[in-house]
Amino acid sequence: MGNGGGPRLAGAAQAGGVATALLERPGLAAPEAKGMRPLGLPAGLFRTARPRQWVKNVLVVAAPAAAGELFSRHALVQLVLVFGLFTAAASAVYLINDARDAEADRAHPVKRNRPVAAGIVPVPVAYAVGGTLAVLAPAAAAMLCNPLTAALLAAYVGMQLAYCISLKHVLVVDLVVVTTGFLMRAMIGGLALGIPLSRWFLITTGFGALFMVSAKRYSEAVQMADKAGATRALLSEYTTGYLRFVWQLAAGAAVLAYCLWAMEEGGVARSSLLPWRQLSMVAFILAVLRYAVFADRGTAGEPEDVVLRDRALAVIGLVWMAMYGLAVADW
Repeated sequence: MGNGGGPRLAGAAQAGGVATALLERPGLAAPEAKGMRPLGLPAGLFRTARPRQWVKNVLVVAAPAAAGELFSRHALVQLVLVFGLFTAAASAVYLINDARDAEADRAHPVKRNRPVAAGIVPVPVAYAVGGTLAVLAPAAAAMLCNPLTAALLAAYVGMQLAYCISLKHVLVVDLVVVTTGFLMRAMIGGLALGIPLSRWFLITTGFGALFMVSAKRYSEAVQMADKAGATRALLSEYTTGYLRFVWQLAAGAAVLAYCLWAMEEGGVARSSLLPWRQLSMVAFILAVLRYAVFADRGTAGEPEDVVLRDRALAVIGLVWMAMYGLAVADW
């Protein structure tokens, strides 16, 4: 009995060693590593929805904040709702985009790790979930908000899908589409609450968004030599000189528009202690200049990282928010 057990144990140990070696070889992973465990699909869908990008949707509070209509209960409820709907619409676009590009992403050194390309989320599932969200988000906006909000959300989804299919391959148009997406985020909160949108608010927001988008493209173009294949194909059509011109032009236009907006009420304090709106121009200009440092270095590839990680820029932003808040409150 002892002699029979030894060979069996030795064989089992050898088989276990072979299995472990196979699992450790590149390209051969356990089912758990491939996302096949029960929570793999939900987790993959969540990752494909790009939760890291949801911070951009905070822009929905821009118009109500600028108008000083941010803190009523009705406004807060509507803005939370609009934030959720815009997040659902953006997630729909990401899902459909990744499903459409799955084959190309598998050959990409970075994008092959995306859940759809990696096989964690099947392509038909990504299409189905993305399509469902694309339809439900505007429909829910029509029922819970108003027709203008639903129309803008539907326009956003349609524009972004057109971008995924063809517009991202068209020079200049790709910059305009991405910029317009940011502008729509800033507009939708005002539309949901019935707040008239100032022309200076729209111009400042539009050129501010173009500044950040073109600075991001410029940074990607600067780094393209070091990260070949990890950037957008259209970047090879742009020159760094052109992209630098665009972000510099956009920064100047945003600063000019903001100054005209701030001076629209006059340059002197009325009932408030100081002319906070006009003083906020200083903080706004400093913020643009600080962000331009990263753009000039070619390190503004991820705007949310620049804004959240640079302490000086964060402090300047808080000072600007405080000054503008005091102006709106008329203190």
